[in-house]
Amino acid sequence: MMTKLCETQGCILLECKADLGTKDHIHLLVEMPPKLALSDLVNTLKTITSREIRKEFRDFLKPYYWKPVFWKRGYGFVSAGGASLDVLKRYIENQGYDD
Repeated sequence: MMTKLCETQGCILLECKADLGTKDHIHLLVEMPPKLALSDLVNTLKTITSREIRKEFRDFLKPYYWKPVFWKRGYGFVSAGGASLDVLKRYIENQGYDD
């Protein structure tokens, strides 16, 4: 789902992994065009994935998510700097639990 959503925004999802431990967040490595605002991409990803996940897993999530939100309001990002894509991908792959 994230791959398709990134593509609709002119982005390429290079790596993605959920950290479902106590941190409960997701890591995304995205190549995005400079004309796209990061906040717009994040808003699109959060809005659509929230709607689709809540629709598909409604019964399972009902005891946990009774509010009309799925993701928290904030987000964090880091630019890649001089690190190679292989290093960044390995970092993301090693986050959280194997799920």
